[in-house]
Amino acid sequence: MRKIIIAAIAAVALSGTAYAEVIKIGVVGPFSGPFALQGKNFKAGIDAYMAINGNKIGDDTVEIIYRDVPQADPAQSKALGQELVVKEKVQYLAGFYFTPDAMAVTPILKQAKVPMVIMNAATSAIMKTSPLVVRTSFTTWQTSTPIATVAFEAGVKKMISVVSDYGPGIDAENAFKAGFVKAGGEVVQSIRMPLTTNDFSPIMQRIKDSGADGVFAFLPSGPTTLGFVKAYNDNGLKTAGVRFFAPGDLTQESDLPALGDAALGIQTTFHYAVSHDSPENKAFVEAATKAIGNKAELSFPAVGAFDGMHVIYKMIEATGGKQDAEKAVEAVKGLSWTSPRGPVSIDPESRHITQNIYLREVVKADDGTYMNKEIRTFEKQGDPGLAAVK
Repeated sequence: MRKIIIAAIAAVALSGTAYAEVIKIGVVGPFSGPFALQGKNFKAGIDAYMAINGNKIGDDTVEIIYRDVPQADPAQSKALGQELVVKEKVQYLAGFYFTPDAMAVTPILKQAKVPMVIMNAATSAIMKTSPLVVRTSFTTWQTSTPIATVAFEAGVKKMISVVSDYGPGIDAENAFKAGFVKAGGEVVQSIRMPLTTNDFSPIMQRIKDSGADGVFAFLPSGPTTLGFVKAYNDNGLKTAGVRFFAPGDLTQESDLPALGDAALGIQTTFHYAVSHDSPENKAFVEAATKAIGNKAELSFPAVGAFDGMHVIYKMIEATGGKQDAEKAVEAVKGLSWTSPRGPVSIDPESRHITQNIYLREVVKADDGTYMNKEIRTFEKQGDPGLAAVK
């Protein structure tokens, strides 16, 4: 009898061990090339979350598998998404800095039975392509709509918009124009630039010639935004009194040291600033700085990744570690928590994040560094762009 009992206990122990799994999360992003810093921020946010919360959920261990897409490349992104699902057998896909890359992968989600968590890509239409997509970043409609109100209230009546000619840029243009015209202003001209544009002097001349009192701009964060803001100053628009308004991509913290005094006074609206004053953000910044190695490189993709991991962990808990994409997504509809950026929730219908949008102004801190200082809050903002998606 004693041998039977011991054998039964051993069998139960072995059975428990057998159910423990490694749950793989495939993360696609730019980890090399001109946008490598954004991928580095993805990794910093993920590492920070796992440093604070561990890499185990119950008996299951979480493993991250990274795949590099240096710049927007839908074909490569789709191939890597398929490889992660088929060869690596990931249960979740995440990351995606560029909209075209995310859009290329969503068609495989249903057959693969894998949810996707968008940690950056900011076009509203992504959410319409699959019911298995959840977003923890922002959209350009969400961040660009409030700045239209800010510009009009600042006394600017005629604006020119300048955006990169791809999904988020077109969304930003439409969002700003809708908000500014509704407020009573006029958009005198709209310029769309190829994503590959790096010489902005001709654009600055067109802004001068337009007769506008202000310029609204959107470009994907990285070398292009840095170049655009520098061109705005170098070509005399600031000294000529042409006001500059943009979503926060244009003054990401990692660019501020290079922009220096040229960025002072620029106002942007965005979902996150590294300077955000809260206990949750202080803990996040400490962990993310340790992960990235240099606080000056920390920027907004890190918080999208941090919160993306929170959502994935909740999905894993809800499914007991099993692969059930529909149940996983259903479990986080309506989920709310306090993020490093402030109070957030996942809208149960759109699966997009509802969050505060902050008006920030670039100032010089007491220690001589530059920062985005939050000066106004637009609370509980959803994505107005979803209504514009047909």
